[in-house]
Amino acid sequence: MVVRMRRNRSQTAQRRSNHAIKGARVAKDAAGNLYLPHRVNPVTGMYKGRVVIDIVAKQKKEDRRMKRREKNLRESGQDSGQPKEQKDESAKAAAT
Repeated sequence: MVVRMRRNRSQTAQRRSNHAIKGARVAKDAAGNLYLPHRVNPVTGMYKGRVVIDIVAKQKKEDRRMKRREKNLRESGQDSGQPKEQKDESAKAAAT
């Protein structure tokens, strides 16, 4: 049988060039946190020395959202009201 669509050297080399792809380059801030260059630091919310994202306000908003969600779950009877760690421990105790 004859090989139908033979790949030439150029195509083979282009495919193999992806084998040498390195990991993403990262930058470090003053506190030692790693983040992608030319992007907002997700830990501090800073870009080029200025605060662009208010991380504290974002965290408060997320906490309020989670608290409201847990309250709704408890009211609907889907949640026992225990923290996740206690649920895991009680499940392990029940299994043994």
